[in-house]
Amino acid sequence: MTQTVFTRGQGSVQIDEERIRARVEELGREIERDHAGVDLHLVCVLNGAFMFMSDLVRAIDAALTVDFLSVSSYGSRTASSGEVRLVKDLDQSLKGKHVVLVEDIVDTGLTMRYLLGYLEGRGPTSVKVASLLSKPSRRLVNVPVDYLGFEIDDAFVYGYGLDVAHRYRNLPYVTSMSQAEAEALGE
Repeated sequence: MTQTVFTRGQGSVQIDEERIRARVEELGREIERDHAGVDLHLVCVLNGAFMFMSDLVRAIDAALTVDFLSVSSYGSRTASSGEVRLVKDLDQSLKGKHVVLVEDIVDTGLTMRYLLGYLEGRGPTSVKVASLLSKPSRRLVNVPVDYLGFEIDDAFVYGYGLDVAHRYRNLPYVTSMSQAEAEALGE
């Protein structure tokens, strides 16, 4: 029998490829409608949002620009440290642009609060947030999520760009496992 990493976890959160595809297409249409006729610029938060960003930009029928930044608040741990560190900065100016910040998951809100403050300081006309996932039960600070894929329970999720100790980002769906299982895999 051939082993495969394409095996769903046993946790409560399970979002299959079809549901993700359909929701990303809907979000693309919403963003396109809300930004008709403006200078639209999407900023992807690496590494977790890369798959979501890739599918999202293809779902927006508009001339747009993209950029990428990276922050760290997890490292290889499974829980956020609460301390956000900029790892990769933007390559383009945001001055006068309508920015949509594309994130994989909004959990405590601490990283998002940092990112919004950082981006707003760069002079864009507007900043909105698109997030594949949101865990409102874990929120420590209120942050806006203007375009939301799925609201989920407090579970350790991975797949579709989200990782377990830098692995499993390539799964085409979102799945979950217990915290103990995630920590055991990360060692």
